[in-house]
Amino acid sequence: MSAPVHDEDRPGAGQETEGWPGPSRGAGRHAGRDGLPAVRREAGAAPRREAGDGASRDAGPGARQDAGPGPWQDPQPFLRGVAWLDRGRPVRADPADTMRLPWDTGERATLPIGVRLEFTTETARAVEIRYRATVPGPTDALRDLAHGFALWDRHGMVTEVFTDPAAEAVVRIDLGPGPFHGPFTLHPPENQSPVVLGLRGIGGALSPAPPAPRWVVHGDSITEGWWSTRPAHGWPAVAGRALGWDTVNLGYAGAARGELATAEQLAGLPADALTLAFGTNCWSRVPFTAPLLYETTRAFLELVRQGHPRTPLLLVSPVLRPDAERTPNRLGATLGALRDAMERATRDRIAAGDDRLAVLPGRDLLGPEHLADGLHPNDAGHQVLGLAVATALRRAGFGAG
Repeated sequence: MSAPVHDEDRPGAGQETEGWPGPSRGAGRHAGRDGLPAVRREAGAAPRREAGDGASRDAGPGARQDAGPGPWQDPQPFLRGVAWLDRGRPVRADPADTMRLPWDTGERATLPIGVRLEFTTETARAVEIRYRATVPGPTDALRDLAHGFALWDRHGMVTEVFTDPAAEAVVRIDLGPGPFHGPFTLHPPENQSPVVLGLRGIGGALSPAPPAPRWVVHGDSITEGWWSTRPAHGWPAVAGRALGWDTVNLGYAGAARGELATAEQLAGLPADALTLAFGTNCWSRVPFTAPLLYETTRAFLELVRQGHPRTPLLLVSPVLRPDAERTPNRLGATLGALRDAMERATRDRIAAGDDRLAVLPGRDLLGPEHLADGLHPNDAGHQVLGLAVATALRRAGFGAG
């Protein structure tokens, strides 16, 4: 099932897209206490390397030459995790319906969170990716973040190559010794919003990976993957690998407060399964009462169901947030009360006959040791959460494989 394309200018095999606007200052994957953007310092991230340490560039004499490179191929058939296209660029909100969205949702939706390349090959020794990225200035808060391309297969990460963001560059990723066990998944860096202009195999042809069930996940900064050290480590990516599904990540840091315009966009987006995982920003960023969140959850589910009446849907209530569990917000609601309201709204709909709906209580999925900052999971927490979601989908009869 393909994503809807709102795309007036989709590039063909030989065309290039224009440079994608980079994230606003501080718009990394990490957030502060209330979901506000803050600079990420990636724990365990490898240092940035110069282009000669694993990356080759097209321009200039002395550039690395490889025998038998294939022709540059249009990246679009290889892209996965794409919700919408806007002039050839993957975006995470409907570009024909941005005026109804909150500003913070629109900002996060421009970042290519979860977008990746998937391919198979029988003989290629390496793949080259031609890309364009935002180049941070000397005082840019994101300048020191690792800019890495991670290659995975079904057994785990194969290799990782680090280079510098560039207005245009080529990075080479070796596939390792054969025989190959594709499909391969290539996760580009996300912070500098790279646009993939083309890819090609070295020593053999590349083919797009077979399609997989399309799983659309909506949530906040936790779903977006904040405080994971790599794009592939966020919980939706973990769960998608476990299920063998094509994960479409619609996590919006600082947002995801039950906006009904978002529910309507989800209703119009093709999906074989859906997961909703919002609520923590309803405690502090925009305070809700428990009755308000109960009714918001009911309305959100009703709007999604208007486009997906029988699509398997899992609601994950907010995970542990120690400072909020018993602390009233400005309207007197604790996170525990808000969580209960979301779960009750979902169970009431199930009791009314929605047998393709399930709820996963989030309170006990993570412990304090899984939280990097008291709010966002660390890599271990994302792993635990992703596998818990995959297990819940399977137990509900929604999982495949």
